[in-house]
Amino acid sequence: MYAAPLPLCSDLETLSNVTMASSKVRATLKIPAHVPPPQEDSEQLRKAFQGWGTNEGLIISILGHRNAEQRKLIRATYAATYGEDLLKDLDKELSSDFERAVVLWTLDPAERDAFLVNEATKRLTSSNWVILEIASTRSSLDLFNAKQAYQARFKRSIEEDVAYHTSGDIRKLLVPLVGTFRYDGDEVNTTLAKSEAKLLHEKIAEKAYNHDDLIRIVTTRSKAQLNATLNHYNNEYGNAIDKDLETGSEDEYLKILKATIQCLTYPEKYFEELLRQAINKIGTDEWALTRVVTTRAEVDLQRIAEEYQRRNSIPLDKAIANDTSGDYQNMLLALLGHDN
Repeated sequence: MYAAPLPLCSDLETLSNVTMASSKVRATLKIPAHVPPPQEDSEQLRKAFQGWGTNEGLIISILGHRNAEQRKLIRATYAATYGEDLLKDLDKELSSDFERAVVLWTLDPAERDAFLVNEATKRLTSSNWVILEIASTRSSLDLFNAKQAYQARFKRSIEEDVAYHTSGDIRKLLVPLVGTFRYDGDEVNTTLAKSEAKLLHEKIAEKAYNHDDLIRIVTTRSKAQLNATLNHYNNEYGNAIDKDLETGSEDEYLKILKATIQCLTYPEKYFEELLRQAINKIGTDEWALTRVVTTRAEVDLQRIAEEYQRRNSIPLDKAIANDTSGDYQNMLLALLGHDN
């Protein structure tokens, strides 16, 4: 292997108006008060790889408590000192779900997103859900950086690979979704929100779920503007848009459209549902669990954990501890801020 958005109105139907939540980062990653210099961290990691067995605990104690910039410096220092790629050494020394968690976490966030999208376009690891998740939950700048990292590594654009991987209505939605650069501010045009709420209602009533205007609104409007539009939709027509999109159909496009809207407007709810399904199903979905923890630990995993506990009456760290074991469990709990 190598701005908090608003909830969808269906989750707050007793409220006629919802105000934009704080966009403050709600990370779970815990960094020690005194962080050793990258040279020292590199030396310790090198020691963890030597001897008769790998010191997994030492690896977790270092990488599981460093932010993206610190991990980047460690990788650069390791390469300069030993002439080897830290990621390749981790890949060689570790295995299974623990390896995937550590390597994904060690990657720069933009590199990680690029890797995950590329993986999602491969036949054996295909996932339109991963593509929509990354395109819809990242900031415009983060998505732009991921697209740059994708081109640098794979010598192709995300857009062309997503277009090649998909077809029909799913392609019609996902290609502009990964290609957009949304306005990330809080300014909202109320008149536009009302008119586009009316337009969305008309197209959904007509069952024109793939209409150009519906896709245009979802894939280009800022998250603040989209939230305002959906609030007007709920207030004016008495139903949240996700409820109106519930047709009872197993149509994959409709599922992806609903998930996209949820990711754009209420990401913690999307991730809570994803974690619940990953943990509670028969046989843990480690790939989904690893992806959520490693990609959100520096962003909003605290908010996701609060949502999880509110809806499942069990702390997320305890749910993960009950469903995982060993070094993999220890790594995830470290990123959740609950290691020993």
